[in-house]
Amino acid sequence: MHDQYAVKQVRGPYVTLSLHPNHCSTEQELIEYAEERRSQGAILGADLFSGAGGLSQGLVNAGIEVVLGIDHYQYALETHAARFPGMSVDWDLSTSDNVARVADLMKEAGIEVLAGGPPCQPFSKAGRSGIRHLVENGERDPDDQRRNLWRAYLEVVQLASPKAVIMENVPDIALDDEMFILRSMVTELEQIGYSVECKVIDTWRYGVPQFRQRFILVALRDNVKFEWPKEVSQKVSVWNAIGDLPEVEGGDRPDGGGDGFWDYSGPLTEYQTSMRANVRDEDKDRIYDHITRPVREDDRQAFEQMTAATRYSDLPEHLRRYRSDIFVDKYKRLDENDLSRTITAHIAKDGYSFIHPRQARTITVREAARLQSFPDDFRFSGPPSAAFKQIGNAVPVRLGEALGNGILNAWERNETKHYVSKDVVESLADWYRQQPDSGLLQPWLRTKSRWKIVVAEIFLLRSSWTETRFLWQLIDNLEEPEIGALPSDQTIATLRSVFAGERFKIRFSQFETLVEQMRENPKALWEPHIDRAKLPVLNDVLVRTLELSAPISDGTDSRSEEPVIVAKGVLRVTSRFLGVDTESRNKQSNGRISVGKLLGLDKNSREGHLALFEVARQLCVSEKPYCGVCPLSQMCDFAQRRGGDAEQPPEPETLF
Repeated sequence: MHDQYAVKQVRGPYVTLSLHPNHCSTEQELIEYAEERRSQGAILGADLFSGAGGLSQGLVNAGIEVVLGIDHYQYALETHAARFPGMSVDWDLSTSDNVARVADLMKEAGIEVLAGGPPCQPFSKAGRSGIRHLVENGERDPDDQRRNLWRAYLEVVQLASPKAVIMENVPDIALDDEMFILRSMVTELEQIGYSVECKVIDTWRYGVPQFRQRFILVALRDNVKFEWPKEVSQKVSVWNAIGDLPEVEGGDRPDGGGDGFWDYSGPLTEYQTSMRANVRDEDKDRIYDHITRPVREDDRQAFEQMTAATRYSDLPEHLRRYRSDIFVDKYKRLDENDLSRTITAHIAKDGYSFIHPRQARTITVREAARLQSFPDDFRFSGPPSAAFKQIGNAVPVRLGEALGNGILNAWERNETKHYVSKDVVESLADWYRQQPDSGLLQPWLRTKSRWKIVVAEIFLLRSSWTETRFLWQLIDNLEEPEIGALPSDQTIATLRSVFAGERFKIRFSQFETLVEQMRENPKALWEPHIDRAKLPVLNDVLVRTLELSAPISDGTDSRSEEPVIVAKGVLRVTSRFLGVDTESRNKQSNGRISVGKLLGLDKNSREGHLALFEVARQLCVSEKPYCGVCPLSQMCDFAQRRGGDAEQPPEPETLF
């Protein structure tokens, strides 16, 4: 039956591209070509999981010639092979043989820069535990490691030892509770002599006219220090990027099929001029790939009524073909004076989230490419749907160029990074172990008793040092309930008598609520991963604190279950240590990353993490920090710049 609501499908022109003049068909050809280019002074790179080559193009713009691209999407490989010299191949990097093949080829060809965005699937708890054991001991198990593509990527680094490594991915790779993937990568790369920097980047800060966040890791061999490139001060708006492109109707196709073009009158802005920089002379007045989907009449009416502020649910009911309670922003017109929304591969299926800011249609292939900072001479193999997919999956070219320039600048400076995560956590953990209970503000965190920790957190958190010394001893001496049992009447009575009065009224009420919830779920407090639905009185931070300081095994190695906890004081420590503001900007992304990066995956990471809490509250205080007695002072840029004496901090009650 004919679907009256279906979007009419019009097969777009199929773009067929010729191979790059210096395309290589075999590995030996690539090795010979690479030798010639290196003799001419070229710096060579490889792009794994390259897609069409957004990152490759950015590196080329910076002065790094990409001669090896690997991907599994055929249209993207065809695009890459047409745009870049060397080899563009479909090799399955989940196999040990191909990992070794890539590493060997990189070494023989003298490829010094490795870039790529491997998919990062999550590991099972048992898998994380096994990997962590290997990482902590500096061991390798290639068969296990290569079952996941980010592990394969690290294995290529370990085998090929390139001078520079760039890895990009979605921000979520670094934002899970344990930050396992990030911490694994940092530690393993540092173990083999790389300095590592990583953060979540807003790509608009490098001149991309789009709101798009990416996780970026840069590692330089021989512990060379990397500094993030300077950011731009102004955003490039949508209209700044595409306002010079001629008006077209949805579904229109120029004559000439894949080689068809529209007349073009020239760029109007600096960004547009940069997009036209390498267009051939014969194409100066032509624009290619400026085509999009046909537009249904009811969609056209909807588009014409919309502004950038219009929500799908604001449209008249007869123009809404989808449920507006579910698809609140099903249709979205781009704001010409602001950044574009994030372009993803889904644009290959529909463009409703990318309605042209002035015309009643979705954006064209060329407009999408412009918003990803692909230059106008960059063509995409296949039909329009394949082009959209390649563009949506790409790393913005301008981001790749900034990273490439950052690497070249780091090599020129040739400064050495002054610390690795292993040194940081060892210093923290050693200091923490040497402190007596009387010298800690939260001595209960090292009891390994969840019951004592939760009681102390309820009643003693932010108490004065004097109160803590006295009251903690009382709590520590109370009878501890067995797993699955409630505290005794005597324990409750003792706590009621000690924490009587108005001051503790709310806290004791919280404790009584905890007991009631434990009555309904007797074992909930002792589950390896506490379910807050069973103990809702406990907030997220307290739950993670319990799992960090008192881990309980679920049959695997419990060391792998180590959440990263970001508190204001801890962010103050990492901000000063790294010389980057993570207290006020991007606390939940780069703030977490700064903590995870310092901790790494090490046998001392757990105690090092607990030590951070104490350092933040006792030493690295807001006013007049006590750098002279801080365990991180010899590695901390802030402490080295500030100097500081060895004065002992006062009793904590005078610090707040």
